[in-house]
Amino acid sequence: MQGSPTLAPAENPIGRILVAAMAIGFLALLVAAGAAGYVVRQTNRHSDWVIHTYRVEGVLIEVRRLAEQQETARRGYMLAGTPAFLNSFERAHAELAPQVDELRRLTADNPRQRAPMAMVEQRLADLDAAQRQTNALVQQGRGADALRQFRADSGLLRMQKLRHVFDAMAREERRLLALRDAEQVASRQTFSTVMAIAALLFLAVVAVSFLTIRRYTRDLHRSRSALAVLNATLEDQVKERTADLALANEEIQRFAYIVSHDLRSPLVNVMGFTAELSAATQPLAELIDRAESEAPQIVTEEARLAAREDLPEAIGFIRTSTAKMDRLINAILKLSREGRRVLAPEMIALDQLVEQITDAIRHVIDDRGVTVTIERPMPVVVSDRIALEQILSNLIENATKYRHPSRPAEVHVSAQETPGRVIVAVRDNGRGIDPRDHQRIFDLFRRSGQQDQPGEGIGLAHVRALAYRLGGTISVESQLGQGATFFLSLPPALSIAPPLQESA
Repeated sequence: MQGSPTLAPAENPIGRILVAAMAIGFLALLVAAGAAGYVVRQTNRHSDWVIHTYRVEGVLIEVRRLAEQQETARRGYMLAGTPAFLNSFERAHAELAPQVDELRRLTADNPRQRAPMAMVEQRLADLDAAQRQTNALVQQGRGADALRQFRADSGLLRMQKLRHVFDAMAREERRLLALRDAEQVASRQTFSTVMAIAALLFLAVVAVSFLTIRRYTRDLHRSRSALAVLNATLEDQVKERTADLALANEEIQRFAYIVSHDLRSPLVNVMGFTAELSAATQPLAELIDRAESEAPQIVTEEARLAAREDLPEAIGFIRTSTAKMDRLINAILKLSREGRRVLAPEMIALDQLVEQITDAIRHVIDDRGVTVTIERPMPVVVSDRIALEQILSNLIENATKYRHPSRPAEVHVSAQETPGRVIVAVRDNGRGIDPRDHQRIFDLFRRSGQQDQPGEGIGLAHVRALAYRLGGTISVESQLGQGATFFLSLPPALSIAPPLQESA
């Protein structure tokens, strides 16, 4: 029996309506965007012309003012004959020339302004010639002749004609300004109309789309509910895994403590019997000496070497190995105790903490000839003081230890805040670390480079463990011979998770 056919998306009427509505909406938006762009360009063009008109008016006013100032200075010089008026005339003349050039450039696009502009230039030139003649006469001491020439030349009439031309040019610019203002208003109205039509089309498309999509919201709601259930389950799974990891970590710490504690008992026995063997070597050596003196034939070379060299050397090797094993066991115990210690967050000023650390190891710093620089100010963090002090003490002391043989040792400590983190940097100019060892130096009992300094490879492993407990990380950047920089990344505030309850 055949089932009823399922409509493909293209055959579904609702789908066709939705696609058509979206197509119309996008087309309307494109048309509106094109029209808006055109209107914006027109508006910008009109605005540029309006600004141009205001610029012409401003330069025209300045030309008129300088011409008036020049004529006033000429008259004052004729009447008073003082050099101040002549200086004022020359200053006005010097400023007038560039303004006239600017006015000519601004009005060159308007045919109706070209003839008046030419008239202005001609009359200014004629006026300038007349003014310079009268000024020359005054300079020669012929003030009366200058005054007669001024009256005959009718300088007042020249200025009146020049003012008429200026007024005609200003009226033309006002006419253009009115036209351009009207065009700008029309462009704004057109823009508003286009935006209104586009908004109506967009609202129509939104309404159709909303009515079409509304039927699918129930499925979406059911999907969200299912996703919420899945997320809740996932969070529970993450919490469960986190609890398992925490319990496993505590179990590892207890195991390390028990193993290291149990290893100490046989180690103590070995060290005790080694002491007895060491004590027995002296009577044995005396016996060999006595036998050599009284009955040398019974003392073999093997017995002599065993009593005087082999046995003491073997005991020395045993003592060296047991001492090293004792240090390793103590280090494991220390790491185990630190992992079980309850952290106590408090506000810590990093610069004060670093200063306290350097003061505490000042004798070591001075003995090694190291210069330690602390960059201030440093941020304030909320963290465990003891753990943070142990981390920075280890990093700073290591920076003073592995020096470069050819330069004075320098250590620089700085800190900065980044979004959500505080980065403490301890930089030195020592012998550096091979990039291949950047990770291994943080492993337990692993060291890098020349082993010419005391240590068991515990310090940086301890630093990394403490950094993890404080919610941070530790990393290094270094090249051989170029020093090293250790970066401690910490949260600004340490959050302590509640202790896990073990099941009975």
